[in-house]
Amino acid sequence: MARKIEEIEREIRSLSDDERNHVLRNPVADLDGNPDPEVEKAWLEEAQRRLRELQQGDVEALSAEEVFKSARDRLKDGS
Repeated sequence: MARKIEEIEREIRSLSDDERNHVLRNPVADLDGNPDPEVEKAWLEEAQRRLRELQQGDVEALSAEEVFKSARDRLKDGS
């Protein structure tokens, strides 16, 4: 007989943080499949471009608080 979800969840919650991390992350990573090298390359290039913009002063960094406030405000306004 298959175990109930509640039973499995209870067992997962009883694990150490490292064990829980392993049990929860690995199956999710399996669902993602193998990373596409071209996509990985594109993300790396984008991250490097953004870092250069910050270092050169072309853009200004915002705190997470500012970003989330702006997002909440925009959602309230429907924009």
